[in-house]
Amino acid sequence: MIFPLLAANWSCTAGKSVAEEKIVYQGNKIIPENILDEAKIALSYYPELEDVEIEFRYKDNLKNSFMQAQPGFSNLFKGKKNRNYYVFMSSEFLIKNEEFSMADVPSEVLLGWLGHELGHIMDYRDKSAVELVKFGVRYINSENFIKQAERIADTYAINQGMGNYIFATKDFILNHSQLSNSYKERKARLYLSPEEIMVLVNNLEDELETELEPEEIEEVES
Repeated sequence: MIFPLLAANWSCTAGKSVAEEKIVYQGNKIIPENILDEAKIALSYYPELEDVEIEFRYKDNLKNSFMQAQPGFSNLFKGKKNRNYYVFMSSEFLIKNEEFSMADVPSEVLLGWLGHELGHIMDYRDKSAVELVKFGVRYINSENFIKQAERIADTYAINQGMGNYIFATKDFILNHSQLSNSYKERKARLYLSPEEIMVLVNNLEDELETELEPEEIEEVES
């Protein structure tokens, strides 16, 4: 089930190219215009982030990633409610020496990527500043910790109802012929597998059906 789309409250920044032009959405989300539709849909699955300041920003040279979610450093120590976050997106992604752009990514795959990064922000928001610093250090130095963190983000997205998008993204990564084997192997090693994703999706659906059963019984009896 898709949460209702959050009401738009945005303005356009003029004078930039389509890729660079930014939209202010809901007053606290900054989004490049060319991913606005997907970002709005992804955010609609996370009503808990409605009051959280998030900027989606293109960035050069993201190592081993198409996207990265990070807390803003400037207000990291000002309390959990005052933090801002970034979702950095690769401005160009080289695959076998060929440029791979955002325009080449199917919409449902982009939604899965965005949903995964918002899952990271869900994980970050309840951590103290010290915990976040420790998180960053461990992420840099421990592959086992990376695996744990990435699976937590996937699980957040699935529990928010984005399981089909997460599955589409994983399928795209593992089965896209132009992606390098080393990139595929890293994603297969560190992230939930398609089978694990479907187990979580099915479990979530079973839980929702169980929650609905008492209401259905009451309706039949009435």
